[in-house]
Amino acid sequence: MRRVLHRETHSSRAVAACLAAVLVSLVSLYGLLEAAVRAIGQPPWLIDPQTAAERIVALPNGIPPLLLGVTGAVVAAAGLFFFLSAILPGRRARHLLEVPGVAVVVDDEVIASALARRARQAANVTPEQVMVVVSQRQAVVNVRPTSGVPVSETVVREAVEDELLSMTPIPMPAVRVNMAESGVIGA
Repeated sequence: MRRVLHRETHSSRAVAACLAAVLVSLVSLYGLLEAAVRAIGQPPWLIDPQTAAERIVALPNGIPPLLLGVTGAVVAAAGLFFFLSAILPGRRARHLLEVPGVAVVVDDEVIASALARRARQAANVTPEQVMVVVSQRQAVVNVRPTSGVPVSETVVREAVEDELLSMTPIPMPAVRVNMAESGVIGA
């Protein structure tokens, strides 16, 4: 069960691993092709392996600075992509709900919707006046009160925290309530 929950809450590294394997395979196959072409005495398709090795050793001589810079940037971007995909946690926007005997995985948008409904009821405002963003560690509740109608930030915070406690998401996000300085005109 733990493996299934981990698979549902974390993104796979399979795409990056397959991409790296394809790139290494293509470069290796090209090197093998050029070596085979040279072994049978035919002219190289793109560049002779011996000439390529000599040019790599002689870098940056003989290559225009713009081409060298662009090549370096592409290689650095690819390296950064693979490095970051290897070290970042890769968590999906999902939380686990603590239900005895059952594995429940809920999108953060579903939790945000429930929290927005509860905050809207506590603040006595319309749905357009409340926006909630849920992340792994934090639930941010943005409320735009109706002009002339006071809204207690404490009441909204307590209502949202109560809703979170009833859901018991894992990990439990901290609640932050932002009250807008200006209100909206009531209908």
